[in-house]
Amino acid sequence: MNKTLSIVPLASRRDCIFAARAWFLAEWPAWYGAGGAGDVDRDLLEFSASENDLPVGLLVFEGDEVVGFAALKAHSIPSHTHLGPWAAAGFVLPSHRRRGIGAFLLQGLVAKAAHLGFSEVFCGTSTANSMLERSGWILLETIVHDGRSLGVYRIAVQGIDQADAGQLSTASMHRHL
Repeated sequence: MNKTLSIVPLASRRDCIFAARAWFLAEWPAWYGAGGAGDVDRDLLEFSASENDLPVGLLVFEGDEVVGFAALKAHSIPSHTHLGPWAAAGFVLPSHRRRGIGAFLLQGLVAKAAHLGFSEVFCGTSTANSMLERSGWILLETIVHDGRSLGVYRIAVQGIDQADAGQLSTASMHRHL
């Protein structure tokens, strides 16, 4: 049975904040856990505040089940404040990984950036390099951040289907698995 993937702004589905909170705490315990520098509640409040101003959180659903999250935000890596906006906080449930859902979510972030008038999007990752490269992102450099190797990527927003970009301002993007 084919299920439809859809991307919906977190601002329109604030009922999903509790699920996203649990994901953040489990996926990034060194940052969001006890003693970490992150504030999961503040970040999710900011990600859910608006559909049209950064930061913007996006959820991905498979049918009626929320299975992932990502954010588009102004800044990410402290040494790279001259770049932005950033695709960040990408998460897909482990049981749903390796099925193209993360790449679809990245497409949604890029479409949202296009809708907001940006010409490029950046992403820093130590785990999703091959997915970004398969999706057309260009590696700009590899840096050491918090003691680990991190690829800094860029994608141009030109060529994004404006229908997809516009859909994210009012509804959602869809794709069948």
